[in-house]
Amino acid sequence: MRTAPPFRADHVGSLLRPAALLRARETLTGEALREAEDAAIRQVVRRQEEAGLQSATDGEFRRASWHMDFIYRLGGIGQADDERITVRFHNEQGDIEFSPAALRVHDRISLEEPVFADDFTFLRDTLAANGSSLVPKLTIPSPSMVHYRGGMAAIDPDVYPDVEEFWHDLSAAYAEQVRAIGALGCTYLQFDDTSLAYLNDPAQRAELAGRGDDADHMHLRYIKQINAALAAKPEGMTITTHMCRGNFRSSWAASGGYDYVAEALFNELQVDGFFLEYDDERSGGFEPLRFVPKGKMVVLGLVTTKHGELESKDALKRRIDEAAKHIDLDQLCLSPQCGFSSTVEGNELTEEQQFAKLRLIAETAREVWG
Repeated sequence: MRTAPPFRADHVGSLLRPAALLRARETLTGEALREAEDAAIRQVVRRQEEAGLQSATDGEFRRASWHMDFIYRLGGIGQADDERITVRFHNEQGDIEFSPAALRVHDRISLEEPVFADDFTFLRDTLAANGSSLVPKLTIPSPSMVHYRGGMAAIDPDVYPDVEEFWHDLSAAYAEQVRAIGALGCTYLQFDDTSLAYLNDPAQRAELAGRGDDADHMHLRYIKQINAALAAKPEGMTITTHMCRGNFRSSWAASGGYDYVAEALFNELQVDGFFLEYDDERSGGFEPLRFVPKGKMVVLGLVTTKHGELESKDALKRRIDEAAKHIDLDQLCLSPQCGFSSTVEGNELTEEQQFAKLRLIAETAREVWG
């Protein structure tokens, strides 16, 4: 098995919030809530180790949203007082909507203090106290997510009359975040980025073009800015990116294989590994993996988090074999296709089904890679 991340058996990051923690979020605040979160995180770290994983996250238990809880803590960014954005998600039963407050870039973007520093430190120290060999993993949204939903309309033109200054400040803030988290001992950092997967969907590109963005080349801009954020990453830190097409209450937002962005993405994005959603036909085929250069890892998200039915181990092995026709088997790993709870509401499966899927991933990985 691999001794460095991403691991043969891995997971994206978020986990279902236990019922006790959901109740605590409704009734507690301040230190009392943090103590409830601490207890839940200690338990979920143990369960990740019991499942056979080699890394652990805090399940994103302190967040309401995988990305907005981070973005709103960047200096210069806040919620719009009178505007919401509506994202339409789809499932077998129909459509549902997610309507968070719109964000506004109202001042120069900066990193006032490392975001999630206390959260990472608690995870790190919890693993150390348990004598665990699991690697603590931190997940944050990529810089692209600050821009994707609102575009230039979300940026005060008096603050950034030149868009290049916006991109410079955004990547500089992220670069400082990477440096500061590395100084705390983080060796496994993940940039979560739905935009790079969404841009494979012609409907999403049409939506961006309709608001005035250069949708056909937006992925190139995003790759450039992520690379700027990673240019001075600490030695010994592994950075991966996770790309999916939406994950909210077992629903999705976009469709399409990775073909549109694959050549530039896999060859130019300076990350060490790619977590890719591949749990159904909506994700397209494995052919784009032919662009992945030697030395970079691909984590196949073959196990769905959108329902509790357990996948067949034999079917997973067949899918891995199919992927290995386009990329060396030694460059592959296995994971769920996304988090189990990208927002506090979570997907429609039980905690036991969630951990059964993680155990299946670990068992399958051992049988495939030894």
